[in-house]
Amino acid sequence: MSLKIGKKPTLRRFHQARWDEPVIFELSQRGQRGVLVPEVESGIQEEVGNVVDELPEGLRRRVPPKLPEMSQLHVLRHYVRLSQENLGVDLNTDIGQGTCTMKYSPKVNEQLVRSQKMTELHPLQEESTIQGILEVMYKLEEFLKEISGLDRFTLQPGAGSAAIYANVSMIRAYHEKNGESDRRDEVITTIFSHPSNAACAKTAGYKVITLYPDEDGYPDLGALKAAVSERTAALLITNPEDTGIFNPRIEEFVNVVHDAGGLCSYDQANANGILGITRAKEAGFDLCHFNLHKTFSTPHGCGGPAAGASGVTNELAPFLPAPTVEFDGSRYYLEFDRPDSIGKIGPFYGVPQNALRAYAWIMSLGAEGLREVSEVAVLNNNYLMKKVLEIEGASAPYAQGKRRIEQVRYSWEELSKDTGVHSEEIGLRVADYGTHYWTSHHPFVVPEPMTLEPTESYSKADLDEYANILKHIAGEARTNPEVVKSAPHNSTVHKTDHEVFDDPSTWAVTWRAYLRKTRQEQD
Repeated sequence: MSLKIGKKPTLRRFHQARWDEPVIFELSQRGQRGVLVPEVESGIQEEVGNVVDELPEGLRRRVPPKLPEMSQLHVLRHYVRLSQENLGVDLNTDIGQGTCTMKYSPKVNEQLVRSQKMTELHPLQEESTIQGILEVMYKLEEFLKEISGLDRFTLQPGAGSAAIYANVSMIRAYHEKNGESDRRDEVITTIFSHPSNAACAKTAGYKVITLYPDEDGYPDLGALKAAVSERTAALLITNPEDTGIFNPRIEEFVNVVHDAGGLCSYDQANANGILGITRAKEAGFDLCHFNLHKTFSTPHGCGGPAAGASGVTNELAPFLPAPTVEFDGSRYYLEFDRPDSIGKIGPFYGVPQNALRAYAWIMSLGAEGLREVSEVAVLNNNYLMKKVLEIEGASAPYAQGKRRIEQVRYSWEELSKDTGVHSEEIGLRVADYGTHYWTSHHPFVVPEPMTLEPTESYSKADLDEYANILKHIAGEARTNPEVVKSAPHNSTVHKTDHEVFDDPSTWAVTWRAYLRKTRQEQD
C-alpha cells in the first residue's frame, strides 16, 4: 500500500525477515569453540581429586554429549536471525493472543532478574545466604493474599496448570482427611473455564461434569443445582470466563456447592480486569490461583518459563505443598515439616526469577496502580469490541448489548457463511500485517471464533490499527477470498501441513530422534 503525502499508511507495511536458518546442530563445525575452559590448577586438582569418579556409575555418561560446536559470533548470528523470524510484544501489537494476557513487561524488571544476585543463586544454598529472595517470595505471597483475600499462598507451581493441579490435590487431601474421598469423586467445571481445570481434575482421577451456558452466556445455575450431590468434590471455575463475561451470580454458585459439602476453586489465571475490584474471598471461594506470567507481567517466553501461585483459606493451609516460606520475625526460612502437605508440586520452590518480576511489577504500581491496570484493560477491551462489532460479519455471541471484562470471544460465523473464509485463515492473514490472532480453546462452542484481549498496555492507536487490520481482511474475504485462504504471504513460513503431523513416522520431536529416524529410513 502506498504512502499518502502527509499521512500515515492505512495499514502498516510489514514483511517478516526470512533466513534459511538450519537448526543449530546442522551449523555445528567440529573444533569450533565459543568459550575456552581453563585447565584446572594443579593445587585444586590435588585437593579435589577426580570429581567424576565420585559420581555413582549410573549417573556417568558413557560418551560425551554431542553438543553443537560453534564460535560465539556464530551463536550470536544464529539467535539474532531466529529472533527476527518471530512476532512478539516487543516488536508488534500483541492483542491477538486471546486468553494469555500478553502485556508489556518493563525492562527494568529484566535488569533485576539478570543481576548476579539472582543468576548466581542455587536452590541448595544455606537459608542464611538466600534471605533476599525468600523475603521477596514471602512478601509477594503477602501481596497475593491481599489481592485475593485468601489466607495463605504457595509459589511452588511452575505454571497455571500446575497451580490448578495443586489446588485439585489439596481438595483431594481435604476430603481424604475428612474420610470422604471415596464418595466425593466428581468435579464440576464450565465449558468456558480454562480447559486445564477439567484436565487437571481428570488427571487427579475425578469424574468431570461440564456446565454449558444459558442463553445469556452465564454458566447455567439450574444445571449446577442438578449436578451437585453427595459425590461433588469441588467446583473449578474461571470468572470472568474466556468469553469475557463476568458471572454476577458467582457467590450463589459457591453457596450451592458448599451446601452440598464441596469446595470451590477460583481460576484467576486472567485477573487482569478485576484487580482491586473483586476478590475470591468475597465470593466465598476456598482456593484460587493466579498466573504470574499473565496478570502480573512476567513474560510468557513462548510458553515458559511460567509461574503459578495457589492460594487457600486457613482451613486448607495445612495441605499446601511443602516447603512453605515462613518468617519468624527475624529470618525467612523454608518449612518442610508439614504432615498434611500434598508434597511437592515442582522441584525446589517455583520460579524465583518470575516471582521477582511479579514482585517488582506490583511494587512499582501499588494498590491504586493495580486497580488502574484493570480499569484501563476493561476500557481497552470494550473500545476494541465496539470497533470490531462495526465490521460486517463479526459478532460477539451471548450477553447481547452488555459490556465485557478483559477479553471477548468473537465469532466470524456470518462472514464465513458469506465468503467461505474461516477464522483460522483470517488468523494466518493477520500475520501478514505484523501481528497475530487467536481462535479459542477447542471445542469451538462459539462458531468461527476469535478471542482478543488488549490488556492495559496498548494505546488507542494500537487498538485502532488492530481493528483496521481486521476490517481490511474482512473486506478481502468478500472481494478476494483467495488472498486470505492462501495466507500468510509475508511471513517466515507459509502454511503448516497438518496432515504430516497426523503420521508419527513423518516427524520427530528432537534432533536425536530425527537422526535415528533418518538412519532407519536409509537402512
